[in-house]
Amino acid sequence: MAGERILAVDDEPRYLEIIRFNLETAGYRVACAASGEEALDVFTADDADLIVLDLMLPGIDGFEVCRLVRERSSCPVIMLTAKGAEEDKVRGLRLGADDYVTKPFSAQELLARVEAVLRRARGPEGERPATIVVGDLSIDPQRKQVTVAGRDVRLSPTEYRLLWCLAANAGALLSRDELLTQVWGKAYKGEDEILRVTLWRLRQKLADDPAAPRYIVTRPGLGYMLVAPE
Repeated sequence: MAGERILAVDDEPRYLEIIRFNLETAGYRVACAASGEEALDVFTADDADLIVLDLMLPGIDGFEVCRLVRERSSCPVIMLTAKGAEEDKVRGLRLGADDYVTKPFSAQELLARVEAVLRRARGPEGERPATIVVGDLSIDPQRKQVTVAGRDVRLSPTEYRLLWCLAANAGALLSRDELLTQVWGKAYKGEDEILRVTLWRLRQKLADDPAAPRYIVTRPGLGYMLVAPE
């Protein structure tokens, strides 16, 4: 797992040093930034494999940094939020963040989240399965390319993994906990909010109207399934 380059962004020197120390101890290469502007400059100069991003930054805040990064890159983003800031979590996830860690956090929690997000970004090891086609939706696992009616759809690693999980089980109903376990990992069981918001983002990108879905169908109280448009 170790060796990837991580950009840590936080305006609190204590937290920034804790993040840097723990990640470097685990074998990651770490670049640091204390503001949104500095984060964007560092990211532009030298791309990262993952960004650990505090949302409450002076000047350009973490929300805007996340939005700007997501406009040009699928680099995974873990946002740091204050305890009880549920609205911030939802807003960050809707802007394209892949995961979150709530302050204060332990070294073990941070490392577990970093490892989980990087694992999702890498995708499954070994031989790649064949392309999946459902209606005019096509998923090419060799290139990690998704198209809808010939239109390229750029997804974050987490969005791609969620879509692949649904498509690989097309026509089958998957419960929330099944999706959370298969896409995020066992530690995420019961975290319905992160699944709900990621599904919302995925539907937006697929132009899939939840009120009249063509692909991702919700079965209230049961789960979700991917179907071929009629």
